[in-house]
Amino acid sequence: MNILVDIGHPKHVHVFKNMILELERKGHNVSIFAKNKEVVFDLLKAYNLTFNSAGEYKNNLLDKMLHFPLINLKLLNISRKFKPDLFISKGSPHSAEVSSLLGKPHIAFKDTEHANLTDRLTLPFTDLVCTPTCFQKNMKTKHIKFNGYYELSYLHPNYFEPDPTVLDKIGVSDADNLIVVRSVSWNATHDIHDKGFENLKEVLSTLDDHGKVVITAEQKLDKDLEKYRVKLDPEEMHNLLYFSTLYFGESPTMATESAVLGTPAIFVSTSRRCYTDELEEKYGMVYNFSDPLNGQAQALEKAIELLSNNNVKQEWSRKRDFLLSDKIDVTAFMVDLIEGYSDSLPEVLAKYDCSCSSA
Repeated sequence: MNILVDIGHPKHVHVFKNMILELERKGHNVSIFAKNKEVVFDLLKAYNLTFNSAGEYKNNLLDKMLHFPLINLKLLNISRKFKPDLFISKGSPHSAEVSSLLGKPHIAFKDTEHANLTDRLTLPFTDLVCTPTCFQKNMKTKHIKFNGYYELSYLHPNYFEPDPTVLDKIGVSDADNLIVVRSVSWNATHDIHDKGFENLKEVLSTLDDHGKVVITAEQKLDKDLEKYRVKLDPEEMHNLLYFSTLYFGESPTMATESAVLGTPAIFVSTSRRCYTDELEEKYGMVYNFSDPLNGQAQALEKAIELLSNNNVKQEWSRKRDFLLSDKIDVTAFMVDLIEGYSDSLPEVLAKYDCSCSSA
């Protein structure tokens, strides 16, 4: 089978990496079409994944609109040569529209409920949407829910083994309170009107009194805050999260990554996510703060409480064990779904106890 995988964000590289390798191991041909947002190309090269470039990511809505048909044309030309039997993405309008034009199915693996503009461009041309069970939005197309998180496709123990040498690279020991702060640029289409920290300087100075603080940021920082920026290769970030005492940030993906790695996570954003909500309500592993006026202050108060608990990592390790026992191997599910899409989909859904609905 020829399978085209569309990648538009660093998270997509992680989510699809093991799926791609397993599909290739089983004899399928995979072509990657990637947009260079942040460190996407660096990650693909680090994992030795060959790809076709869709060009640079555009930050503002007008540039996105102007370049949209150009990216579609580039993907169409690549697809005509590769002749894909199936298009895979995390909800890409480009793959959805080009797959429809070529009369081929498109599967979208989604987990963002409020990506309304993207959904309007994607769903009419998408044959199947897959989401975690906690996903609440009606997708208005054939919709499968699976009991897992996409972060488990690359951070499940079947695929991830933490490397402690990351601590030496940043000059800390495993006895230190290591706090990872994440600041985002808020320029994604689904981030319009949302915000996170009120005052990044206050966040860093407050947490600095309780441990070793490092920050990973999409944007340029003020000169006096640059000293906190962590200098690591992007593929090493998950090792850092594993050995951290606390994650405090504006990224729901990194909050979920931290939780599934056994690290307490605090997510600060006026928009919420179904998966971080479930990780708080069902597993007690993430704390969500979305109050636009008091969210940062409430989050910092919770952070200090967690950092004052000398047993917090042991407690989260036990919570992680329960989470892993409760969720599926998401990579195995995606591979089985792709291979069984045409003729054995009911068997795949039964194997993973998935629910399925149609619009």
